[in-house]
Amino acid sequence: MKIKQIIHRCKSQNLKAQKQLYDFFAPMLFGICLKYSRNKHEAEDNLHDTFIIVFEKINQFKFKGSFEGWIKRVCINTCLSRYRSQKVFELINEDQIEEAIPEETKISLVPLQQLLKCIQELPDQYRMVFNLYVLDGYTHQEIADMLSISVGTSKSNLFRARAILRPKIETYIQQKRVSNG
Repeated sequence: MKIKQIIHRCKSQNLKAQKQLYDFFAPMLFGICLKYSRNKHEAEDNLHDTFIIVFEKINQFKFKGSFEGWIKRVCINTCLSRYRSQKVFELINEDQIEEAIPEETKISLVPLQQLLKCIQELPDQYRMVFNLYVLDGYTHQEIADMLSISVGTSKSNLFRARAILRPKIETYIQQKRVSNG
């Protein structure tokens, strides 16, 4: 059955169609939830909350644009809403930060699971901004709007996230060289 037909049936609250939609999109969305969560348990909670919202709001999807894009956005917003309510962001003025100059890292030498572990260890506010900017391609202005923070805070949090991740990744690469050496 095509996704479009499943979506139409979900709009009629068909439980079988909801299960089919869940089975089709859950693996992809769980990967997104892992990026934005501290651990697997929290990611599972975020995934569950995402599908509750998807099924509650599926009638808002009007088949303009891709459903995959729509459901990903719902997932990201669901993950972020947990942190917005906790006020985890330190608000700063833009003139208090310096622009981060991206440094090329041998990121391809780090397995995805290890990289995900490092990202999950970031403080909430840094993890959110890092994921939105680096992994999901949002601009600082879009991030500021999504998280109700200033553009400067977004830039600062990205800078600090990279500053935390860089030595962890470099240490991992050096340890691998020594063990393979």
